[in-house]
Amino acid sequence: MNRFTVEVISQTLNPQQVIYAGMHQDYAEEFVAHDRDRWPNEARCGDIVVTNLLKGGRGHYGPLEHPQIVLNIGWFPHSTMQQIRTHRVGLSFDVQSFRYTGQRILDVVEGKRDVEEVFYLRPLGFYTDRQGKKYEYTEAQRQQDVDWCLEASRRYQERIQQGFSEEHARGLIPFDIRQHWVMSANVRSLMHLLDLRWKADAQLEAQKMCELIWPHFQDWVPAIAAWYEENRMKKARLAP
Repeated sequence: MNRFTVEVISQTLNPQQVIYAGMHQDYAEEFVAHDRDRWPNEARCGDIVVTNLLKGGRGHYGPLEHPQIVLNIGWFPHSTMQQIRTHRVGLSFDVQSFRYTGQRILDVVEGKRDVEEVFYLRPLGFYTDRQGKKYEYTEAQRQQDVDWCLEASRRYQERIQQGFSEEHARGLIPFDIRQHWVMSANVRSLMHLLDLRWKADAQLEAQKMCELIWPHFQDWVPAIAAWYEENRMKKARLAP
């Protein structure tokens, strides 16, 4: 999991002021942009947003949809991408295509890339399935899986050399090839994602993704993040 990466590409500046402006326009008689010089500062706007929109279970989330953050998420298994792409309300994705990025697989065969740079395998240790059955993923079993990824890469190379299209040959590779994507979200949709994929029963890799997103969220909207940490983080509440 040490390859998992989340980086910020861009983000709305002064996002808590932006949320404040949306909230303020709901009840202001005047055109709020003309009063911009008199808006509270970013930190104060964060406090106002928490007090008036979130505290006490008010749940008035609409104004939180205005600020946007764009994240680059990398080296996660394809299964993680499948888990989060179901949450499309307020989220948008551009995902690395296996039709155009098969050179990585060929590089594994040629020794230019390590198997685990391209394919994801879970760490060694003890796990529990959905029925509560416990099992151990041993070093010997994991090495067998590494070997299988290498063998599948060789078969992929063979089919490409035989003239197969990339989208045909990719059907031979292990499911959890690593994948990068760009994801945009607003404040509300990002909290929705954290609610659903940072729960204790969420899959391990999705939890790790949320863990890596979290410090960016804290830096971006600190007052809202502090409220979220106290009231919603990992509490498996119905997502807003």
